[in-house]
Amino acid sequence: MFDNNNSSVASSNQAEIIGIAASDLPLACPSQPNQAWNLHPRVFLDFHGEKKTQCPYCGTRYQII
Repeated sequence: MFDNNNSSVASSNQAEIIGIAASDLPLACPSQPNQAWNLHPRVFLDFHGEKKTQCPYCGTRYQII
């Protein structure tokens, strides 16, 4: 899944990892501040009790910090 040794940005062939607070939930991707906010439909992400999830459209990874 995630490489815990690289918490900011993954390698060039992997998506960005964005750290969020639990208070940011529920979380939707993309968010308005994100540069790609208009590139795919807005989807709410389910963490399934985990601290990490990934957007099925753009691959952006989110991790609760």
